[in-house]
Amino acid sequence: MKTILIFTDGACANNQSAENVGGWGAALTYQDQIKELCGGEKNTTNNRMEMLAVIEALKALKSKTIPVKIYSDSAYLVNCFKESWHINWQRNGWMNSQKKPVENQDLWKALLTLIALQTKVDFLKLKGHLDGAKPAEIAKWKTKMEASNHELYTNEEFTYLTKMNILADALANKGMDTVR
Repeated sequence: MKTILIFTDGACANNQSAENVGGWGAALTYQDQIKELCGGEKNTTNNRMEMLAVIEALKALKSKTIPVKIYSDSAYLVNCFKESWHINWQRNGWMNSQKKPVENQDLWKALLTLIALQTKVDFLKLKGHLDGAKPAEIAKWKTKMEASNHELYTNEEFTYLTKMNILADALANKGMDTVR
């Protein structure tokens, strides 16, 4: 079955300072086509940029019926969907397990709305920043990713996933440059 693959990343420079900049990047692939998206904001967080990358990627989709796989190196984002945190947040009036308001509610709500429009969306964790890694390190992360995502990847497939993650990272950095 044909699937749209989306690779996303967020970045933030000068965290915890009064004037930081963040960027988000997304690479959407379908068959042999690649669409690159990026943007940035001032005074933001890395988590917001990670989420905006997915939101903007989903907004860019023309089809709602083709299954989507979203690859991210953000545990915050991927775990929300793999562990269904959002279901409890909604049930508890957008309060987290510590009885505090869920951060980034505006983005979570926007993201959930966009996901609901799609036939099928899966979130998969991908180790970021493997550019230049040694073969033993690549093999270790391939094994970890297979276990985490319950999928097997050929070396060629894993190399492609890594390459696209590097592209998403570069796009997030480009997004930061747009607001500097």
